[in-house]
Amino acid sequence: MKTTIETMDNGQKKVINPCAEPCSVERGMRVLGGKWKASILWHLQDGPVRFNDLTRMLGGASKKMVDQRLKELETQGLVTRHVISDRPIAVSYTITELGRTALDILERLKEWAEEYVI
Repeated sequence: MKTTIETMDNGQKKVINPCAEPCSVERGMRVLGGKWKASILWHLQDGPVRFNDLTRMLGGASKKMVDQRLKELETQGLVTRHVISDRPIAVSYTITELGRTALDILERLKEWAEEYVI
């Protein structure tokens, strides 16, 4: 339900349908809104990417930050981690079907940002 504010007869304002818990938009932003998360998903859309290559693609994100965000995305079921070899360790990441469902949103966000030069 939509939250609205009504002005009562005495001039006081009353909130109708206040959010008792995070709304759908807030929950979605918690998943996609973390720094680098959307960019990581975007770069994984064409197939598996190795960790170091992904870090290079993001340009500006530290390896520690990328590692943290990948762990969060993996916990949320948006990416999967694959160990390619143990020595030297090589890891790649793949977007899951759930992660792919966010790509339409990201495409629309990209188009919006390009249209309004944001």
